[in-house]
Amino acid sequence: MTISTAGPFPATATTTVRRGDIELAVFECGDPEGTPILLVHGWPDTHILWNRVAALLADRYRVIAFDNRGAGDSTVPAEVSAYRIEELAADVRAVVDAVAPGQRVHVLGHDWGSVIGWELVSDPAAGDRIASFSSVSGPNLDFLGAYLRGPLSAARLRGSLAQGIASAYTVAFQIPGLPDPVLRALSDRWPRFLAFFDGLDPALVQTAPTLRADMINNLKLYRANIRAHLRNPRPRPVSLPVQLIVSTGDRAVRPVVHAEADRWVADLTRSEIAARHWSPISHPEALAARTAEFVDRVAVSR
Repeated sequence: MTISTAGPFPATATTTVRRGDIELAVFECGDPEGTPILLVHGWPDTHILWNRVAALLADRYRVIAFDNRGAGDSTVPAEVSAYRIEELAADVRAVVDAVAPGQRVHVLGHDWGSVIGWELVSDPAAGDRIASFSSVSGPNLDFLGAYLRGPLSAARLRGSLAQGIASAYTVAFQIPGLPDPVLRALSDRWPRFLAFFDGLDPALVQTAPTLRADMINNLKLYRANIRAHLRNPRPRPVSLPVQLIVSTGDRAVRPVVHAEADRWVADLTRSEIAARHWSPISHPEALAARTAEFVDRVAVSR
């Protein structure tokens, strides 16, 4: 099956942002004078994940996306430590500094892109460059770690069990080499797998030519971060406006991961969409609408 990568983003990077020995491929579309919205993807995607959402935002906003380190046209570090979430959050800051100097950018993150976004806005200085954050299908690992270690209750036990079952695959991801043969085979069937797992139309799935390598390279995200943050969580207060867009049918990230977000986030908005995990593909209209409404509301309130 051949899946088109055509979309609102140009076929080649608009610019390349360098941070140390890492080069990040950045792609832009939309109104160059519009309010900037930065889209951050997760595993095993690239900026292409956002094509359908970007197309809906491009008439009013300056839409920016980039390939995370280890994916697409960006540099692929070899060391697991290079995939620590702090490093990826610093990559986002480097992109913002390079492409939107003097501006505050609204961030929308999905999956690991959301995990990165949470790390980004947990920095007390984040408000200097970030205006708001919308989170889709990705937990704050420190909030989750603190929740799992909280006082025992029936509700907490049920929630922990539900997310534990949903995250069982990540155990295999922790073992170098173990999931690689499965992922290599799966990469050739990715649209069909998403049709099975998420119930979406496989014809909507657009993939990068680097998908197979991206799947395996970015397992280092799981190895570099999950155990460290869940074992020794360091939840920090977030003062920036945050929107949680909860996909109620998400089989990988259950709503319980956000159970205590309001304990840490001073300005929190929650909304739900009847979607599964890959909502940027299956529900772009809902994500674009919620993002635009939130961005506009934040702009008016500030």
